[in-house]
Amino acid sequence: MSDDLGSVRRMWHLLEPLHAVVYYAPEAFEEAGALGYATDERWPSYFAWRAAPLGAAGAEQVTATFHSFSPAMIGAHVPAGWSVAAPDAVLAARSRAVDRAYRALFGDRVEGPELAEAAALVRRAAQAADVTGRPLAAANAALPWPDAPHLTLWQASTVLREHRGDGHVAALIAAGLDPVESLVSFAAIGAARPEVFASRGWSAQEWEAARGRLAGRGLLEADGTATDAGRALRAEVERRTDEAASGPWGALGTEERERLAELLGPLWIEVIGSGLLPSENTLGIGKV
Repeated sequence: MSDDLGSVRRMWHLLEPLHAVVYYAPEAFEEAGALGYATDERWPSYFAWRAAPLGAAGAEQVTATFHSFSPAMIGAHVPAGWSVAAPDAVLAARSRAVDRAYRALFGDRVEGPELAEAAALVRRAAQAADVTGRPLAAANAALPWPDAPHLTLWQASTVLREHRGDGHVAALIAAGLDPVESLVSFAAIGAARPEVFASRGWSAQEWEAARGRLAGRGLLEADGTATDAGRALRAEVERRTDEAASGPWGALGTEERERLAELLGPLWIEVIGSGLLPSENTLGIGKV
C-alpha cells in the first residue's frame, strides 16, 4: 500500500469510531426511544439514524445503498420506521443524540480549541468530496452544517465514512461479489468470525449458498477460509476502496493530515476506551 493510501486508511480508522457512536451510545437510544422506536436492540434506531438523510426511503432503496444487509432484515424496519417518526424528526433527534453522546464522552473538550481545529480540518475534507454516484454521502453532504464544532466533526466524519462506504460498494460490485458474498469473503480472510456477520440478517442457507458460489470461483477452501485467489480479490477490493476514498483528503496537505491525526487520537482513545463499540466488528478495522 502506498503511503498516500495508507494515510487514507488511517483517517478512516480514526474517524469511523467517532461516527459509530450514534449507533451504540445510551444517549442515542434514549433519543430513539423518545421518538417511539424500540430500543431492546439497536436495529430500529440504526436504520432510522442512517437512512433518514435519504428521506422516507423505501426498502428497495435502503437495501441497495446499504448493500450488506439482508433484504428481509431491512424490510422489517423500512419503511415502517417512518410511521414512527418522519425523517426530519429523526435527523433532529440524531443531532441531539450526537451532542449528548459527545459531551458525555469528551467532557470539556467539546468546547475546546483542539476539537474545533479538528472539526474544521475534517469539514474541509468532507466538503471536497465528490459525491457523484455516492447516494449516502450525497444525502449527508446536502444537510445543513451545524454551528457547534463537535456536531460539525460528527457530520463531516459521517460524510467521509459514507463516501468511503459508497465507494466500497462499487468496489465489491466490480469484484463480482453480491451482498452476502461480500460478507462471506470478508469473514474468510479473518476480518471477523462468521457469527459476527450474522447481524446482517442472512440465513444459514443463504450463507452456505454464497460459500458454494465462492468456492466454485476458486475463492474459498472447503473449510470456508480464503484461497490465495480469495485473499488477492479482497486485497484488490480494499485497494480500490482506499483509492476511491482518497479524493477528499487531497484538500489537506501532508502536515495538515498529520496534525489531524494528532488531534483525533485522544478522541479515538476515549471512544474505544468507553466500551461502547464492539471489539469485533463487521468492518474489519484493525484486521485489513
